[in-house]
Amino acid sequence: MIAKQKILIVDDDNNIAELISLYLTKECYECQIVNDGEAALQVLDSFQPNLVLLDLMLPGMDGYQVCREIRHKSNLPIIMLSAKGEIFDKVLGLELGADDYIIKPFDSKELVARVKAVLRRFQPAAPAASQTNGKYVEYPDLIVNQTNYSVLYKGETVDMPPKELELLYFLASSPNQVFTREQLLDHIWGYEYIGDTRTVDVHIKRLREKIKDHANWSISTVWGIGYKFEVKS
Repeated sequence: MIAKQKILIVDDDNNIAELISLYLTKECYECQIVNDGEAALQVLDSFQPNLVLLDLMLPGMDGYQVCREIRHKSNLPIIMLSAKGEIFDKVLGLELGADDYIIKPFDSKELVARVKAVLRRFQPAAPAASQTNGKYVEYPDLIVNQTNYSVLYKGETVDMPPKELELLYFLASSPNQVFTREQLLDHIWGYEYIGDTRTVDVHIKRLREKIKDHANWSISTVWGIGYKFEVKS
């Protein structure tokens, strides 16, 4: 029997949390609800969720702080929930490592679709020995494998959330081809994501912090247009 995927719901509004749990339980997910950030961090090891639905406006430790704490030790998928719809709040959430951002009030079908999409993309990194199995691109000191969602950089595995890896793989799969931010949003986030093009900039920034420019290749900005994975002769 296949084990159910687990969702940790972190929201101080228990009515909303119970409603979310109802939606997801119908989709055969196992859910656990906690009402504050400290409790969320305490149950991570015991519950071992596959994804966290994280409200931003929590008592005590807010959602941003919880996200930061989780990211210090794990690439566990995080979807932020918030009544704040401003671009600044979305970008801040993404910069801290959230995989998606849903604005309240939300449609139940959209919530379920977002959860499924994030979980579909996330797979634990495989051991280094299997980095070159499946669908991958390889350059000097860099292997990006989209089959097992792993990145090997200078001989070491780099922890990377699904969206960052997909963006890196997409760019590296078309060396020296320039993509606009809109094209990257469409290819990586698709129809299920309605976001600002600055989302792309945030993810590029995070990639550059982990994958530094190489003598043979780099993630380059094409001013006024977008980005490309530049391979140098």
